[in-house]
Amino acid sequence: MVPWILGLYGWQEAFLITGALGFVWLILWWLFYDIPSRHKKISPEEFELIHSDHDPDSSHTGSIKWRRLLSIKQTWVFIIGKLLTDPVWWFFLFWLPSYFSSTFNLDLKKPSMHLVIVYAATTIGSIAGGYLSSYLIRKGWPVLKARKTALLAAAICVLPILLARFATDIWVAVGIISIAAAAHQAWSSNIFTIVSDLVPKKAVSSVVGIGGMTGSIGSAFFPLLVGFILDYYKLIGNITAGYNIIFIICGFAYIIAWLIIHILTSGMKPVRFQDLT
Repeated sequence: MVPWILGLYGWQEAFLITGALGFVWLILWWLFYDIPSRHKKISPEEFELIHSDHDPDSSHTGSIKWRRLLSIKQTWVFIIGKLLTDPVWWFFLFWLPSYFSSTFNLDLKKPSMHLVIVYAATTIGSIAGGYLSSYLIRKGWPVLKARKTALLAAAICVLPILLARFATDIWVAVGIISIAAAAHQAWSSNIFTIVSDLVPKKAVSSVVGIGGMTGSIGSAFFPLLVGFILDYYKLIGNITAGYNIIFIICGFAYIIAWLIIHILTSGMKPVRFQDLT
């Protein structure tokens, strides 16, 4: 829709309209969301299912200091998972239109099925990633092993992005990048869930906040590297080579993140609330 809005009204309106859609979502959230104990449309069976995974630490009171969370490996599992991969995701979001425009002369002022397919593929990855780890758990796998296996599968599925450098047809590039983008969402669905597997319920939001912050910081600095690489290769008249280097970085980021996570979680057990206070 954005290229259509851009062509019809201008770039300022494209920002205003897409930004305003967030308030529509906010209104719907305000009207329909509530915690299970106060939700008017939840059935007793649903309520029972939500609370079926009883947290033995739920009776504890008090808060957990951030410095204590930063001292345990369980927190760093999520930090590494976000720090090394979030920048890749934001590259997919912000730089792909420019890549298709400069490499395949795609007109960004016209609606493009190429970009629609890439971003729609992420929906499939989100569901498939969660399904895979859940399937393995139902088969009797230990929870952490199932999550790490799903993360490894996602990391491997990102690797074909290395082949984008050889793509001379735009649809081949779309196929390769769609797989990588879907794999990121599969990674994301498991890296978020692994937090609740490893830390007590009272610490989940803090750990997610810390990891989200580090991922955002990495995502803020990564475009500087991307811009530097592209500017350099643009000066020498070979911007495609610049994108090739960036795709190599993106391809290996997930494997490196998984290896670090695998080392950190060796022999790891969920941490208890009393261990953090």
